[in-house]
Amino acid sequence: MDEDTRYEAVRSRDARFDGEFFFAVETTGIYCRPSCPAVTPKRRNVRFFTTAAAAQGSGFRACRRCRPDAVPGSAEWNVRADVVGRAMRLIGDGVVDREGVAGLAARLGYSARQVQRQLTAELGAGPVALARAQRAHTARVLVQTTDLPITEIAFASGFASVRQFNDTIREVYAATPSELRAAAPRHRGRRQAVGIPLRLAHRGPYQAGAVLDLLAAEAVPGVEEVDGPRGRRTYRRTLRLPHGTGVVAVDERPGVVRTASGVRPGGWLEARLQLADPRDLTTAVGRLRRLFDLDADPYAVDERLGADARLAPLVAARPGLRSPGAADAEELAVRALVGRREAERLVRRYGKALDSPSGSLTHLFPEPAVLAEAEPHGSLGALAAALADGAVRLDPGADRDDAEAALLALPGLDAATVAVIRTRALGDPDVAPPGADVPDSWRPWRSYALHHLRAAGELD
Repeated sequence: MDEDTRYEAVRSRDARFDGEFFFAVETTGIYCRPSCPAVTPKRRNVRFFTTAAAAQGSGFRACRRCRPDAVPGSAEWNVRADVVGRAMRLIGDGVVDREGVAGLAARLGYSARQVQRQLTAELGAGPVALARAQRAHTARVLVQTTDLPITEIAFASGFASVRQFNDTIREVYAATPSELRAAAPRHRGRRQAVGIPLRLAHRGPYQAGAVLDLLAAEAVPGVEEVDGPRGRRTYRRTLRLPHGTGVVAVDERPGVVRTASGVRPGGWLEARLQLADPRDLTTAVGRLRRLFDLDADPYAVDERLGADARLAPLVAARPGLRSPGAADAEELAVRALVGRREAERLVRRYGKALDSPSGSLTHLFPEPAVLAEAEPHGSLGALAAALADGAVRLDPGADRDDAEAALLALPGLDAATVAVIRTRALGDPDVAPPGADVPDSWRPWRSYALHHLRAAGELD
């Protein structure tokens, strides 16, 4: 998009572009999402940025009205397989906070200087600035939705010091942490009892029922469950995270906005997240977003697939159908290989029990290293060992082609199983399983096309 086209999107308050770019107003010092309901600024006063971090780096603070830090991520990072796309997925998983820029660069196979140069040239911000913007958003969520002491929030959000935390919050939100907390809704005690409340934003229509159908069919007892009547179901699962464990609940029914004229969809899924260590909030949210495919661009997907005669009626019937990913890529790979019944046995026998069960959720899925030691033979042992020793990498920054080649080299993993892993664990939107009737005209959204065919009963 050129800047004139972006300005027209701002003038029309077009929510389709929320997260795809940001605009800032030089006369106010504020940056916003394209759909901000405020009065449209004059064109000569507007600047455009690819990321919130770039806007912040240029001295603009976040709009309190439209909360640009809470928009869905750009769908571009899920589609792209180059170093910038891979880097953005890793930053979203919290790698810079845990391993620094050197760790990010090592995962990408580049030097830290090369990563800095490429991100800055394309996004207007380097990895530190991008991670800082993410930390600020995490801090705001913790400040406004929990009763954690401000000092604990500073370190839980990934800041190196309380002073750095305070300075960043004032710079990004034009308010102190205490002022942000005072502006939050009340009843924190009730909210704290059910975990951190989250609004998992998405753009465009979202077929939550189809996602819950898939998750319910795959659910492994002890690790996952889907309960409630259709249309009001809740998906719950355990999470293994870098600093501890978590339990998440995500509602099928979308969040809503209540206005004087009635109720309308709010563009998010309601969720609650209980964490053993709040430092895992950023990582947990990123993994949920990948699981529910919340950063997708349904407008682009539906436009391409809806132009096909075979898919047009399916797209019309289910606009915004998603291609779900995985909350734990290594777990998904094992489950794709062994199937649901065998996965249940592995959980019962080798899964780590939660310190405090949450209803029917009692275990974490066993780690690859545990499986490799316990059942070293056959295809399961080979896959578990490869995941445990890093011969196969499925993290958000993994090269998809390299991962596929490494998986196909393992005994017992056929092309169909690897296609599932590439689609779900690696979040590839353009996978065609072997033997499937998938024309090139469906690129780069072939994974979504197959979900449409399955939802319509035309594909197993």
